Formats: sequence, structure tokens, C-alpha cells
Amino acid sequence: MTNPRLKLGVAGLGRGFMLLLPTLASHPGISLVAAADPRSEARQQFREDFDASTYAEVADLCADPEVEVVYIATPHQFHRKHVELAAAHGKHALVEKPMALSLEDCQAMINAMRRANRWLIVGHSHSFDAPYLKAREMIDSQAFGKVRMISAFNYTDFLYRPRRPEELDTMQGGGVVFSQAAHQVDIVRLLGGDSVKSVRAVTGSWDPARPTEGAYSALLTFNNDVFANITYSGFAHFDSDELCGWSGELGQPRDPDQYGFARAKLAEVDSPEQEADLKNARTYGSGFFLSNSRPQDSTHNHFGFVLVSCDNADIRPMPQGVQVYAHTRRYLEPLPPPVIPRREVLDELIGAIRNNQQPIHTGEWGMATMEVCLAILESAQNGHEIKLSHQAIMP
Repeated sequence: MTNPRLKLGVAGLGRGFMLLLPTLASHPGISLVAAADPRSEARQQFREDFDASTYAEVADLCADPEVEVVYIATPHQFHRKHVELAAAHGKHALVEKPMALSLEDCQAMINAMRRANRWLIVGHSHSFDAPYLKAREMIDSQAFGKVRMISAFNYTDFLYRPRRPEELDTMQGGGVVFSQAAHQVDIVRLLGGDSVKSVRAVTGSWDPARPTEGAYSALLTFNNDVFANITYSGFAHFDSDELCGWSGELGQPRDPDQYGFARAKLAEVDSPEQEADLKNARTYGSGFFLSNSRPQDSTHNHFGFVLVSCDNADIRPMPQGVQVYAHTRRYLEPLPPPVIPRREVLDELIGAIRNNQQPIHTGEWGMATMEVCLAILESAQNGHEIKLSHQAIMP
């Protein structure tokens, strides 16, 4: 007898939910049974799409006896409160990255789920993507020797996509460190194979109209002597998808002739209120719904350029597979195209809850990633290396 579908309730029907919606709707192990969101149009759309219960308050969603696990896709600053609500009602939780905005909040979330004896999974981040998991599997085979160095960079238009005011305020979780470094740090931690020992970083905030970090560069040293260079820019100039065959972050084909689109669209906005309205027009229930969010992925998700240097080869996870640059030849270890995009997130969640399989992306894992992100900000502000003490490694 197969396991019954996992009954999932969604807290927050915003952009995070929209990105995972095709996966949630297509995965054979998931049943969407409820959702909470303050926007009436989003609740109405969810009822139409899934014939499910909806609530204006997350507390009411967590109290719903039909819900087994709460997918928390609310703004960053509410993650702790909503995880604690889920735990209080005996629910498992899948919480979007970043896990929280402080280590204190991360630890409180871990403690709450431990007391409830429920699973806490942090994701999705791009470390769930098949090319990175395949690269980790290849490293574990020991065919390429030890990992020595990792280089990762990603250049996007992140800072010039429509934003609410708090998304441009670092103190409220805005900027690229909280929203984007969590992806990149997760990836290099997965591939590095040990805990991070220290961080030395700088950040860039170069546009007074977007007063938060739009770029960072950091050196991470690991306890196994691996080191990783990570760089991100969201200033909408160079686009590193050019180096990935114009395959987008979500696996979609990119059109290089759309260069400058984000900045041009934003130039039409006259006020923060207009910009918030523009963002809201891209959300669930306001132009987006189940029938027009079907997956269009032709390749796997990715997060820019990543290169792992080992003793016997360099390994590059790519949208189509893993490219190997060995001593005397180069070759691609191909991956079949994704049938359900981002399904690895839900596979890990279901494996933990239904089969008690140890997940990678636990609360402890998420807290370790947040410690690195916070260290990037601290190092950039104070100009010195930050030693870490709350690290977890892959099981």
C-alpha cells in the first residue's frame, strides 16, 4: 500500500508560493488542502483552483485539523512566529529561505519543532536542484579526488524587479544578502562537504534609489580546508545566464534581446506605492493562477555559474547536467529533463514525514546558512573576518 498524499496548507500566497505552485500542483505525493493570506482575491483564487479551505490568518490555518504540514511562504520577518504557530498545533513545517533574520529566531524555530516532535525543512533553495545534488553524488564517489576550491557567481536584475518598501530595507530582510545569498551559500555548503569556519566579505550598495545591498563578494573557508568564493550582483547589467546557454534560473528559455527590460519597466514607476502595485499585479489571484502557472522548464533550475575544483577534475553543475573537466578529456554527465520542476524539495519533505528519512535541509542546516549570511553583512560592515560557531554539515 502506498503512502497517502501529504496534506499541505500554504501560509502566504505571494511570490514564493507562485514559484513552487507548479510543483505543488503536479507532485503525486502532495494534496493542497488549505491556505492563508490577507488578500481576499488570493483566497478566492485558491478556493477556485483547489476547492480547499482558506483563511485570512495563519493561526487559523495552523488550527485546521486537515493540515499535516504548513508551507510557510510569508515575508521573512514572520517566519519565526508562523513556525511556532505550526509547532503549537502539531504540524510539520516547510519554511521558505531565508529561514529567519537572526540566529535567535532560527534557534527558537528549531526548539519549537523539537518540542512538538515534528520536522522542520528549510527550502526551497537552489541546493535542492538536481545538478547540484548530482555533483555532490559525483564528489562522494571519490572518482575526482578531494574538493579543494569552489567558485560561484551570479549576475541578475534582482534589485530592479518590483519591490515593496521593506524589500529595500536591510533591517527588514531586504537586499540580496538575505534573499539571494541563502541560495548560493546553501549550494557551496552542499558541495564543500564540511562546516564553514570563517567568512570575509564586502557588499555593494551603489544606487541611492534602491538603498540596500545589491551585491556582495565573500570568501568562505571550511574546516576541511576547502575554500569558496561567492559573488552576486543584482544590478541588472551583465546577466550570467549568458554562460548557461540562456537557460534561466527556473529552467525557462531566456531571450537575450530582452536586455534592460527590468530597468525600463521600473523607470515607468513614479512612487513606492506604484511599485508595490506593480509587484502585486504579479502575484497569485492578481493575474496569476493555477492554469497559467504550468511548468515551462526545459532544463533544470540553477543559480548562475558554479565550478568545483577537485584534485583530478573541475566539475561544473549546469542546467543540462554536470560538465567534467578531467586531466585529458572533458565530458557531460547528462541529467534527464525535469518532469516536475523543483520536485526534490517535496521529495525530501515527504521522505522525512512519511518514511522518517533524514533530510539535508533541516532547521539546523538553515540556521548554519543564515549564520554565513549574517556574517557577510557583519564582515562587510566591520571590515574583518568572522568566525562561525553554529554550523551543521550534510548528513
